[in-house]
Amino acid sequence: MGDMIQRYYSPKINDYLVPNKVFVLYGPRQVGKTTLITEFLKEYHGKVYSSTGENTELRDILESDDFQKIISFFSGYDLVVIDEAQRIEHIGQGLKILVDQIDGIRVIATGSSSFALSNKVGEPLVGRQNIFTLFPVAALELREQYGPMHMRENLEQLLIYGSYPEVLTSTAFEEKRRYLTQIRDSYLYKDIFELERVKSSKKLLDLLRLLAFQIGHEVSLQELGASLGMSKNTVARYLDLLEKAFVLINVRGFSRNLRKEVTKTSRYYFYDTGVRNALIDNFNLLHNRNDIGQLWENFLFIERLKKRQYLNVYAQSYFWRTWDQQEIDLVEEREGKLFGYEFAFSERHKKPPRDWLATYPNAELQIIHKENYLDFIT
Repeated sequence: MGDMIQRYYSPKINDYLVPNKVFVLYGPRQVGKTTLITEFLKEYHGKVYSSTGENTELRDILESDDFQKIISFFSGYDLVVIDEAQRIEHIGQGLKILVDQIDGIRVIATGSSSFALSNKVGEPLVGRQNIFTLFPVAALELREQYGPMHMRENLEQLLIYGSYPEVLTSTAFEEKRRYLTQIRDSYLYKDIFELERVKSSKKLLDLLRLLAFQIGHEVSLQELGASLGMSKNTVARYLDLLEKAFVLINVRGFSRNLRKEVTKTSRYYFYDTGVRNALIDNFNLLHNRNDIGQLWENFLFIERLKKRQYLNVYAQSYFWRTWDQQEIDLVEEREGKLFGYEFAFSERHKKPPRDWLATYPNAELQIIHKENYLDFIT
């Protein structure tokens, strides 16, 4: 896969650019936001101002809150592009002035950390922004470009090395490993250190390692705290930051009425299985692993999420479990209906939990295994 991977949003950016609105592109570091915008600009025919949040002059102007200054600097452009916008203080306020004062202007702002941006962008831009998330490459994008056979042939690699663009385009396994280790050691926490006063990367790393072994299981903040020598509250704060930095995603238990349904706990998945494997230093092939079930569950969960985001399928995600250990890996609530999905790498036949069907007689349940998973995620 040495060539460039066509991203889902590539052909659509033009349609998303609305005069006097900000197109906000969020996503983890290194997933290709800058590349996506750079490629788009090559084909764009208007007059463009493009820079990054590291540009001090740009920062001075947008942080100034000075209408005249902002208007005179940006007048005459059709499109303003700011990469790494989270580095600009009160960026939302600056962008609000820009889109309110200059008629017809279009703006693209990208940022790697949802918390950095959302705190700074959120309020001022209510009604003035369209938000999109770019993930590591989706199975849906790979299938579109290379066809379904490619997905089947490369499934093992996706489970082990994940789908960061750079990983997919590296041909040697050694390169893939090196790159994932680099992400693990530097990019993963960069935003958290820049934006939040978190002292110890070691603690964050230890926390992530513990979670990497607990995919598909409920996580107890108390137990994590005890293992790490941290208070429950500190663990909760770190988890929140890791979610906002697009490292982890939190899923809650589903319940409508059964007393024995477990609802107060959370499960965590990683945005990328390659990063998860880098955290535990395990890039073994599948026949040499004892965690295929966990990898499969994480892979399906996150690919399903990408699919829903890209195709605008609105759903709430939960897991479902009762105190007597009946469980379903993923429950989606869409348009008032319940859809249960059980993830099993090889078994095609599992009996549905009796309480699920008894409690939710109209709910559906499907087993997703390696023969039928493609439609589920693409």
